Amino acid sequence: MSVRTLPLVLINLGGEMLYILDQRLRAHSTSEDGSGTAAGVWSEHDRKRVMNDVVGTIFSKSFMDELLKPQQLFSHRTMKTVLTRLAHASIMRLNPASMDRVGPQEPDLDRLYDLMVMAFKYQVLVCPRPKDLLLVSYNHLDSIRQLVRDTPVVLNQVDETHRRIIEVYSSLSEGQLQLLRQTLLVFVQDLHIRVSLFLKNHIQNPNGRFVLPTSGPVPHGVQVPGLIRTFDPRSREVSRTKFQSGAGFSGAVREGSFDLSGDRLLRLGSNMYAAEYPQETHTSTKPGVQPEDSPNLLAKEELNQLACLMGSMKTQNLSKAESGFRINLFPADQEEEEEEEEEEEARPAAGPAAG
Repeated sequence: MSVRTLPLVLINLGGEMLYILDQRLRAHSTSEDGSGTAAGVWSEHDRKRVMNDVVGTIFSKSFMDELLKPQQLFSHRTMKTVLTRLAHASIMRLNPASMDRVGPQEPDLDRLYDLMVMAFKYQVLVCPRPKDLLLVSYNHLDSIRQLVRDTPVVLNQVDETHRRIIEVYSSLSEGQLQLLRQTLLVFVQDLHIRVSLFLKNHIQNPNGRFVLPTSGPVPHGVQVPGLIRTFDPRSREVSRTKFQSGAGFSGAVREGSFDLSGDRLLRLGSNMYAAEYPQETHTSTKPGVQPEDSPNLLAKEELNQLACLMGSMKTQNLSKAESGFRINLFPADQEEEEEEEEEEEARPAAGPAAG
């Protein structure tokens, strides 16, 4: 397992979390004067403050210092704990209905976490090359810059983190990048949660599995399939055989920019909610992953790492006059639960059986 996956996972999942929070806060910011004084309404100032607080916490120097240390990847349970703490590093408090959905028998993954991790899984699966995982991360960083572009201090934090990511990962060999990708695939392999946006765009099947593309440009540096070359023991080409690949692949396009700024060409990792706003995006209410009941042999080490990360976070201290704001990211789910509770209360209690 690669010991360099954790920073990329948290940056990519953190980016997806920020996309969702930004989209939902914009949906709740409906007051005409922008004051946000109506009940349940956020002002534009509130939205920007939440973005600045959360981004500032994720990209703080102390947090990144701990994150960039070589270490094993966290479990989903621990990852969700870290991201929940990051989401609450502002005046915003998520409604419990958005954070923990408890089924009839066992707890399921957090609905917000479901959206984040399924988006990231799709990006890892269809990423052309292991090296292009860096472009996915850079797309997240570019989009995060847009969310805090009016706050130079926070913007500088993102830029500094981006420089450190380039410094750490640009020196990895192809083999190390392949190991990194394999570690990420193991991390997401058992997740099959259905997402409405993916189902609508026909990139996910009803069973929760993604549809992998069988056409389009091949990865940079790769030839279009359709030619078999045969070599002798001295590595000299002796024959060529053409065949029909049965797919609509085309030649590779130029490589995207791996610099601090530039055209990434690859769109994976960009804000997929921006074009869809204000449409709702939600996950299936059916359990998508089995709970982690098996004992974690690295639990003690993981808790120590978690303590270090938590200790490096700077939370937002609210004054007594500021009680903060609560938001329900999935109001439709809460309404369904309330209707089910009302139906249960309306049902007559079963009496003793007649003898």
